[in-house]
Amino acid sequence: MQWVAQTVWRLSREFEIEDPQGLYLDIDYLDTVAAVFVNGVEVLQAENCFRRYRPDISDAAKAGRNAIEIVFQSSIEAAALVQAAQPFYIPYAKQNCPIPNGNMLRKPACHFGWDWNIAIAPLGLYGSICIKKLSAARIEHIQTFQHHDEKGIVDIDIEVSLHAMEAGTVPLVVHCCGERRESEVQVSPGISRHTLRLRIGKPDLWWPLGWGDQNLHELRVYCGEEERAINIGFRTIELITSPDGAGSRFAFKVNGREIFCRGANWIPADALPSQATPELTRGLLQAAAGANMNMIRVWGGGFYEPDHFYEACDELGLLVWQDFMFACNLYPSTPEFLAEVREEVDYQVRRLGHHACLALWCGDNELIGALNWFEESRANRDRYLVNYDRLNRCIEESMREADPHALWWPSSPSPGVLDFGDAWHRDSKGDMHFWSVWHEGRNVEHYRDVKPRFCSEFGFQSFPSMPVVRGFAGASDINIASPVMEQHQKNAGGNARIAETMFRYFRFPTGFEDFVYLSQVQHGLAMKTA
Repeated sequence: MQWVAQTVWRLSREFEIEDPQGLYLDIDYLDTVAAVFVNGVEVLQAENCFRRYRPDISDAAKAGRNAIEIVFQSSIEAAALVQAAQPFYIPYAKQNCPIPNGNMLRKPACHFGWDWNIAIAPLGLYGSICIKKLSAARIEHIQTFQHHDEKGIVDIDIEVSLHAMEAGTVPLVVHCCGERRESEVQVSPGISRHTLRLRIGKPDLWWPLGWGDQNLHELRVYCGEEERAINIGFRTIELITSPDGAGSRFAFKVNGREIFCRGANWIPADALPSQATPELTRGLLQAAAGANMNMIRVWGGGFYEPDHFYEACDELGLLVWQDFMFACNLYPSTPEFLAEVREEVDYQVRRLGHHACLALWCGDNELIGALNWFEESRANRDRYLVNYDRLNRCIEESMREADPHALWWPSSPSPGVLDFGDAWHRDSKGDMHFWSVWHEGRNVEHYRDVKPRFCSEFGFQSFPSMPVVRGFAGASDINIASPVMEQHQKNAGGNARIAETMFRYFRFPTGFEDFVYLSQVQHGLAMKTA
């Protein structure tokens, strides 16, 4: 299937309109390097899967029948061109990514392969594409900033970002919990931001699962003919990293109470984005809640998930640790690349910040460790460390500009700000990724030898259940060493590691189905011990 990603694709259709004035396209999840044409006129050149695009098409459109076309370039070819233009080579994790140079594009890293994922670099439209009409102004973002006093009263600042084509005055109204505020506000061409404050008397608070109810309250914003409604939860959240006798703490405090976080890492719900439906996503999140989890880490090699993901987490009481989408590679720090990163961070932070579930923004997944993984960065660590720091600072500064109150952590794993040490084998401070039992083949008992302050990754593999195996394997493939079984094991040496661990703890099974079953038993043993 890799030929698909090596090919230029053209998507086209027609639409009819009566009046083209004030029209714009509204596109989210456009993956990735693509040009959009209306009646042969280019209205958008896109190269970032993690941005929303709203190009004006009023000059290109006409009354009557119109043609729209999207031309997708090959991500593989586009990434190679970006790599060739770098001032020095930027290495990528070849052990994860059979398709090269995925780190050159703002696209999910796992699309180029991973130790759990197929390598087919999918492309397309995964969200919505709409034609809308701009009146005086449109609502671009709604952000909320809460101020709780000791009596339980909450002042909520509602910042509304408005986009207008020309200067003018528009009515702005906010409504929540029976309180209402309205104002006439000035807009200018482009983005203007306006804040209205509501005072809410002792609202019911939102709590993580197991600590209280997930109380949500509807907030409505009106701007002329535009209306938006979001659900918000009233809560406070803190990250505690104070020194102690063992190093430094790493703990979350919600509504003044420390929460013991139990959870898992979230990768995209399906390797093909179009199959990751809201129903599938919610089912997985409900399973997490059913297993008594109260936090999900959205891992940095996938997507910033659609709105329905975070809405489900709000309703289920699942706190979200949100990585920015950088994982296991080194990345460029050219002005052009960082400009895209700033736009991406600004959009995502303003889009998601109002969710009660959103606990923490984290700069990346394992980029500090990646400095030691490549011959180029080991030979010239200063160059690649400065290169990384430029990216990391760009992410942090953009996040703080979009939301000054958001919690920030520089990387996962990380011992802390400006500490570039090993957080895979150091358990005294920060968050830890503990993979020694799996990747290093250590005994399960080794889980008891470390005391992480916050273990944000650990795990162990099993085979999938037999109904799943029969979905991709024929009768002649039912052997752990068959080509089909080896092909489906994306982690080098993974099947051998499962078998080796089985030798240590059990008598070896006599048949394939027994092997599959026992692999799940030992997986449960490993996870329970961890």
